[in-house]
Amino acid sequence: MAQKPHLNLVFIGHVDHGKSTTVGRILLDTGYIRQEEIDKYRQEAEAKGKATFEFAWVMDELKEERERGVTIDIAHRRFDSQKYYFTIIDAPGHRDFVKNMITGTSQADAAVLVVSAAEGIQEQTREHIFLSRTLGVPQVIVAVNKMDRQEVQYSEAKYNAVKEEVTKLLKNVGFKVDQQVVFLPISAFKDDNINKASPNMPWWKGPTLLQALDNLVIPPKPTDKPLRLPVQDVYTITGIGTVPVGRVETGKLKVGDKVIFVPSGKSGEVKSIEMHHEAVQEALPGDNIGFNVRGIDKNDIRRGDVVGPVSNPPTVVESFVANIQVLNHPSVITAGYTPVFHAHTAQVACEFTELQKRLDPKTGQTAEENPTSLKTGDAAVVKITPKRPLVLEKYKDFPQLGRFAVRDMGQTVAAGVVVEVKKREQ
Repeated sequence: MAQKPHLNLVFIGHVDHGKSTTVGRILLDTGYIRQEEIDKYRQEAEAKGKATFEFAWVMDELKEERERGVTIDIAHRRFDSQKYYFTIIDAPGHRDFVKNMITGTSQADAAVLVVSAAEGIQEQTREHIFLSRTLGVPQVIVAVNKMDRQEVQYSEAKYNAVKEEVTKLLKNVGFKVDQQVVFLPISAFKDDNINKASPNMPWWKGPTLLQALDNLVIPPKPTDKPLRLPVQDVYTITGIGTVPVGRVETGKLKVGDKVIFVPSGKSGEVKSIEMHHEAVQEALPGDNIGFNVRGIDKNDIRRGDVVGPVSNPPTVVESFVANIQVLNHPSVITAGYTPVFHAHTAQVACEFTELQKRLDPKTGQTAEENPTSLKTGDAAVVKITPKRPLVLEKYKDFPQLGRFAVRDMGQTVAAGVVVEVKKREQ
């Protein structure tokens, strides 16, 4: 059977605005879960005094999440619309999702921002919008949820007020709202405007949520760029030998290509490529593959290496300049701070060597030159020096290798993109 085209979809928005419920409802409406499962969850939810949480529990399979009623881990679920098959990255309203979104194998092709019609924009709504922008999410569907609530009562005026508020925020951070964003009213809990038009909102003439998903555009596969393939794991397989595994981000990998692993510096010729347990002659962007390279031993290479053509190897950086957004830091960031940076499959401690500018997060203009410190909520331009060899590319050349999350104390403290690189001399 021919595969439908594939899109990665991330659900974002403030905690409790109904992300998980929306995802649960979509999975039910597209036949990926059965009504019996939902009924079973409903009984459990009511028994725990968590009525209305049954849809959310479809995604929150971890017991601890159920008891707390919060989405912690990132969950991947598949569903098909008429036109596409989607992998859902259910992003916790929680801050850790940044790391998962950047370093998971899934790069979001589109985001669904869930905003409650009852509460409107909240702090994490703002943060998630800014992050989606910083991390280059190309298209956004804004689902104004909870239209069924007592204080909303399917009111068009209420919907328009929230839409206006969110539009302003999206424009402030640089989204081209007319080209990149679609708005629609829904009630995920009551199944209004998810799969079929809602009789409760006769004033709404636009698409349902599933129609809006079908109107998304598949981003072009960057096959015209040089190969970049971050290594996720390295296996030894009997009869084949050393098999690195990873996802092609840009370019193509073909049997017979001469490739180099950087920063390890080992090179060789590609002998075989395998995808979903079948041998293939070439792999394209988005393909998760295992491959074997002549003369490469398991101990020569490791996770975090990036594969590229010998003629155009990936860039190892001496230092780099980045635009960052501080998401959640308990105190302040100053020069000399050395947390762990997560970029593609690499995790490397890096030092903040210079705080060059603090930016106004609404306009992106310079608010202060050479600030002494940065705190939660700040956007900034900084110079960073890795403590050991790290492959990064400029975000505008290779977006997939130009973004990173900054982790410290078990949480994501910042995220950003690479603006300039200084190459390390080999």
